[in-house]
Amino acid sequence: MKSILVVDDDKGIRDSLKMILEYEKFEVEFAENGKVALAKLDRLTPDAVLLDVKMAGMDGIETLQKIRKKQATLPVVMISGHGTIETAVEATKNGAFDFLPKPLDRDKLLITLRNAVQHSALTQEVERLEESIDGRRKILGGSTKIKELLAIIERVSPTDARVLITGENGTGKELVARALHRGSRRSNKPFVEVNCAAIPAELIESELFGHEKGSFTGATTQRIGKFEQADGGTIFLDEIGDMSPQAQAKVLRVLEENTVERVGGNKMITVDVRVLAATNKNLEEEIKKGNFRSDLFHRLNVLPIHIAPLRERREDISELVEAFIRDVCAKNGFATKTISKESILKLAKLDWPGNVRELRNAVERLTILSPGNQIEENLIPGSSLTASGDFVDMLSIGGTFQDFKDRAEGAFIKKQLDLHKWNISRTAESLDIQRSHLYTKMKRYGLMKEGEDSTETEE
Repeated sequence: MKSILVVDDDKGIRDSLKMILEYEKFEVEFAENGKVALAKLDRLTPDAVLLDVKMAGMDGIETLQKIRKKQATLPVVMISGHGTIETAVEATKNGAFDFLPKPLDRDKLLITLRNAVQHSALTQEVERLEESIDGRRKILGGSTKIKELLAIIERVSPTDARVLITGENGTGKELVARALHRGSRRSNKPFVEVNCAAIPAELIESELFGHEKGSFTGATTQRIGKFEQADGGTIFLDEIGDMSPQAQAKVLRVLEENTVERVGGNKMITVDVRVLAATNKNLEEEIKKGNFRSDLFHRLNVLPIHIAPLRERREDISELVEAFIRDVCAKNGFATKTISKESILKLAKLDWPGNVRELRNAVERLTILSPGNQIEENLIPGSSLTASGDFVDMLSIGGTFQDFKDRAEGAFIKKQLDLHKWNISRTAESLDIQRSHLYTKMKRYGLMKEGEDSTETEE
């Protein structure tokens, strides 16, 4: 069932669209304003969005801009009772899929939404095809540790065995999971990722297993959970060490019985899913502390794969840096830039506590801020360009005052994340901001998963 998020501050419009869309077998979620819509998109991935232009507070254009930052490929159809050519042009410039005037024509609405949903499906298919081509999301490096990792992936991929991927933040656990799926017999089926750390404990069960309409306050429609979405394919439980005890018990039941029960439901639904999990925690230590179930650990840890940190395979840095530079230049329309051997040697001497993610962020900044076509050694501070760098190093990079403020804020947040071992709740509390606000800033400064498309990225 395809899902639509309707964002409109007019209850009459929402009720009318609910009747039309549910009759056409769409699953419908509603938001009365842009702020609520953005909050829902932190935990939902609808197939399309219907977004009103004129709303109190955050208007539709501003909401559209923020949606583009959260889910860049999500098709958004703008609707307005005050439609003008100027508004339509502005919406299109900001990435709207289409623009429909009010009162809405039922047939045109349904045709537009079906086209948007088809566009979303095609975009996902293109992403799957790109993953199968060398270059995007390819694990780069020629070190012994990378060769051993690739050999393990090649042996393990064709099986249905569960895999527990471990490693520090930024080593590329998601990338390994995608490689395992790509090499499996399930490669033409869904790959569904769940970031267990990013979902509040009270919502994780609904996210994983779905819920029935009316099962709790706010459950206005039936929701299909991630395990059902991944049926026939692979589910990747990222940051499994942050999952609540209640959700752990239910995941264990799925692994034992291959069935799920939606929240508020009374029917067991059979699923055929390969489970991959990842964590940057020592789960055996977490078991001793009573934070993780030993029986779930043994169910997940059928085939363990550990990814070495970048400081243990410095010989890979040269290849990674050159790949990142090519990627940044291509994405920003720059002429191809090069980097001196001295610069690479200096980068290779740094410890990179954020691993490949941190290296990529540093190279991106160097590439953008480099005035010429070659990145010279004198542009590289004596330590990493992220929070581990000195304040003087940040001053030496140059750029506008806003560039400096962004670097300083990103560095401060990175330091707090390190201090709290990347526990999002504790970091947000220490910064006195909401978790969702912290996630927004992490994404802005490249401190969280962005679905980056070259080598080892997130964790």
